[in-house]
Amino acid sequence: MEVFRNGKKHAKIKNPVLTLGNFDGLHLGHQRIIRKVSERARGLGTKSVVYTFDPHPLKVVAPHKSPPLILDSEDKARLIESFGIDYLIFARFTKGFAATHPREFVEKVLHKTLSVKEVWVGHDFSFGKGRAGTVSCLKELGSELGFKVFVIPAYKKGGHIVSSSRIRALIKEGAVKGAAALLGRNYSIKGKVVRGKDIGKEIGFPTANLGVESELVPANGVYAAYAIIEGSKLPAVLNIGVAPTFGGKERCVEAHILDFEGDIYGKRMEVYFVRRLRDEKAFSSKDALVRQIAKDTERARAIL
Repeated sequence: MEVFRNGKKHAKIKNPVLTLGNFDGLHLGHQRIIRKVSERARGLGTKSVVYTFDPHPLKVVAPHKSPPLILDSEDKARLIESFGIDYLIFARFTKGFAATHPREFVEKVLHKTLSVKEVWVGHDFSFGKGRAGTVSCLKELGSELGFKVFVIPAYKKGGHIVSSSRIRALIKEGAVKGAAALLGRNYSIKGKVVRGKDIGKEIGFPTANLGVESELVPANGVYAAYAIIEGSKLPAVLNIGVAPTFGGKERCVEAHILDFEGDIYGKRMEVYFVRRLRDEKAFSSKDALVRQIAKDTERARAIL
């Protein structure tokens, strides 16, 4: 897959099957659209394109309403590539771009620049100034300019529409198993391993303190998880919180990697959440905390 960023010319792309949208989270509903575009392009003997935006439009037009992102652009690209897409376009989203009239965008980008053959969008798709570009508007322009528009119905699971907002709410609650069911994969956060207060080491459960770079972090609590370090997938017990037993105030993300020894300070780590084990709480003594961590570790082993 070839990726175009920051206005890089993509004149080589002609007559593709294309989808466009934010695709934050790349959940099961998004995957359905992207798979269809990939399959359709192959069937027509042409190329497939995902056209998305960076940064997220709300970060530009209404920063106070902008939600924490489920995926950064790097991970979004990696996942989109896994569905067999030929080209990924990250359009630089600016206030000027936001002011573009729907007709101008369709004529200039979709028709003149890309000469799209087909455009596939989700049921709730809208674009252009004031989100005036509805699905009906896109269909009318497609009919006028010579390309077809197809709309994928809402994807439902358990009777409810799968959406990025629902997934964000679940993650914030710590319901990582429920979020995974809608994402089609375990949710993850990443960053570098940084030095902490070494409390875990003192009580016999050394931890890797994660300097989190991801925008969305699950609720405080203890989780069964996998830590990915230099390509190795390692089972872990993850704690998110302030270490109340020791009077902590700063929120930390710490992973006790099972049966692991080694110096990983400064290395990049990604943590995949599998199951929430319990809430974070203050214990009456250090010994009581140690006993509970031992129980957490055994539960995590059984799960992982």
